[in-house]
Amino acid sequence: MTTIKQVLTSVGSKCALIPFITAGSPDLDTTEQALYILDQEGADVIEVGLPYSDPLADGPVIQEASKNALAEGVTFEQVLDLIARSSNNLRAPIILFTYYNPILARGIHKFLLEISEAGVKGLIVPDLPMEEADYVLNLCAKFSIELILLITPVSSDVRIDKILTKSQGTVYVVSSTGVTGMKNSIKNEMQHFIEKIKRKSDNTIIVGFGISTQEHVEQVSVWDINGIVIGSAFVKCLLSGSRLNKLKELRLFCASINKTLLTKI
Repeated sequence: MTTIKQVLTSVGSKCALIPFITAGSPDLDTTEQALYILDQEGADVIEVGLPYSDPLADGPVIQEASKNALAEGVTFEQVLDLIARSSNNLRAPIILFTYYNPILARGIHKFLLEISEAGVKGLIVPDLPMEEADYVLNLCAKFSIELILLITPVSSDVRIDKILTKSQGTVYVVSSTGVTGMKNSIKNEMQHFIEKIKRKSDNTIIVGFGISTQEHVEQVSVWDINGIVIGSAFVKCLLSGSRLNKLKELRLFCASINKTLLTKI
């Protein structure tokens, strides 16, 4: 099985493109079409958010998308079916983004088994307590899922070292404090922070939270990282307008970001 780390390293000198969309926003059929479009337009990995009622790490755009999906009655089972239906037809592997409570509510073992059987290759849980990470990591290894742990600019050196030691191959560096969303700028100090992490470990590094424009991508892609996660800007494409226009806007935005990344090789 190809891991997320292997995919990130297989793109060579290109910085991998990792778009994020919320499952079920505006509806499941549109989500499925969006997955195929992102795959066709150069996404190397696709992150799919599981709708949740209390998404503490998400900014207003993704919160709205999650709220809309839940209002439409989107369930975990429906998202599983969607991923199972589409994952075999995608070149890009799927990372599932969810909070810890839905995992606990379903049962950790059952949840991980089910997403593995559906074809999920990676998992991000932003509020996973470090004290409980070992059990989840062990089960993820059993089910061939790469659990991607997060490092923030305010993480202590002790915590960073623990995360790097526990990591299954890839770490997610949060490029700004606070929630996800579209920021005006990305601080260049993050480059030094990433260099410090690189000196400590050979984990592949993806960077996200606040990256939303071509200018951000141009800035961040020349850092010594393996992938860029863009969430709110992709989710926003699907929030308004007719279904046809939403998908057209998504395609154009993905193609433009991928073109930017290819010019940086």
